[in-house]
Amino acid sequence: MINIKRFGYSDKKLLSISNKIRTTVFVIEQNVDPVLEYKYEEEGNFYLLYYNEKPAATARWRNTEKGIKLERFATLKEHRNKGLGSRLLKEIMKDVLPLNKSIYLHSQIKAITYYEREGFRKKGEMFVEADIEHYLMEYIN
Repeated sequence: MINIKRFGYSDKKLLSISNKIRTTVFVIEQNVDPVLEYKYEEEGNFYLLYYNEKPAATARWRNTEKGIKLERFATLKEHRNKGLGSRLLKEIMKDVLPLNKSIYLHSQIKAITYYEREGFRKKGEMFVEADIEHYLMEYIN
C-alpha cells in the first residue's frame, strides 16, 4: 500500500523523516556535503511516500526564477525498483502542472532514461553538482 503525504518546512516531524531518507541516500550513499543537501529547505514543498506504512521515498519542489524545480528525489535502497519514484513524481506533477510554469530538474546521469520516460528532455551540456555528473532536464508537455 502506498500513501503520499504533502507538507511544508514548518512540519518538523515529517521533515525529520524526509531528511533521514535524504541523509541515507545522498549524504551516506553518495557522499554529498550536508550543507549542499539541505540548501533552500525553507522554500520547499515536500512529499513523503510511505510503502506498507513505512517511509520509503521523498522529494521536494520549489519556485525559482526559471520556474518549478523538482529536486531531492530519494528512495531508500530496499524500496528501489518498485515504481515508487514514478508514483511520487506523478503526484508532484499533478500539483505543479496547474501552476503553468516551466518545470525542470537536475538529473544524475544514471537517472536520465528514467526522467526521459516521464516526459523530461535533456538540455545543454553535462555539469557537475555536489561532485556528481548531472544534466539539466525540462518537462515537455
